[in-house]
Amino acid sequence: MRLGVILPQTEIGADVGAVRTYVTEVARLGFEHLSAPEHVVGADPRVHPGWNAPFDVSTTFHEPFVLFGYIAALTPLELVTGVVVLPQRQTVLAAKQAVELDLMTNGRFRLGVGVGWNAVEYEALGMPFSRRGARIEEQVVLMRKLWSQRSVTNHSMYEQVTGAGLSPRPIQQPIPVWFGADSAPAYRRIGRLGDGWFPQMPPGAELDAAKSIIEDSARQAGRDPASIGMEGRVTWTPAGVDKVVEDIRDWRYVGASHVSLNTMGAGFACVDDHIAALVEVAAALNL
Repeated sequence: MRLGVILPQTEIGADVGAVRTYVTEVARLGFEHLSAPEHVVGADPRVHPGWNAPFDVSTTFHEPFVLFGYIAALTPLELVTGVVVLPQRQTVLAAKQAVELDLMTNGRFRLGVGVGWNAVEYEALGMPFSRRGARIEEQVVLMRKLWSQRSVTNHSMYEQVTGAGLSPRPIQQPIPVWFGADSAPAYRRIGRLGDGWFPQMPPGAELDAAKSIIEDSARQAGRDPASIGMEGRVTWTPAGVDKVVEDIRDWRYVGASHVSLNTMGAGFACVDDHIAALVEVAAALNL
């Protein structure tokens, strides 16, 4: 099982020095991958009465493709978008950006994708919110064609490409596509199309039920369920490093291929506080 971290970008701000310090320390401590979620824009609660989502216009998010181009020059970490809201993006452009990251990381890149939940963001980017589930499936199919074929013609409900291709193409053939998901339709989509997934729940009955749907869907699609990776999330709490280690072991027990440590929401005041927590975990696990 591979252990990584989630960039605490909502808390370390826009200072490039803080980002550089954090990611270089992550690599030095022995963690293997770094993931970053995305939101392109945030909603203004003053304009959207009743807004109670966890993020808004004041929440800091870096754009992951651009951010990862910078980080790839600093560290050997595997970089993971966790996740890009793919249906609100142009498919061919996102495929091209993914290729660049695959090349810049020498094949150490996973493209995590999801359908998202923020209709305000979809509107701002000029993409339909209601059809995002159907569109993401077409997007993944098209991207894999673009990554592996010299010239692609694709005419489907949402994606139109005629005799066009990407150059250069990626090192990984194809780039691994991992899904964020928290619904039965999304679990079935993972079984049909995903190289891996990011559970939105801890080990337990709910996770077991989700895994069962994914495995059934994979078998129906003629795929080996064992080929689908699973990346759990462990969150730093006031209980400290002992609880983190216990939670990591729980993910190993249920068969996770990867686990990421989240230190956001722990009340840390600066990047050094986030790093100090990682130091404790690395020491406890003998990384």
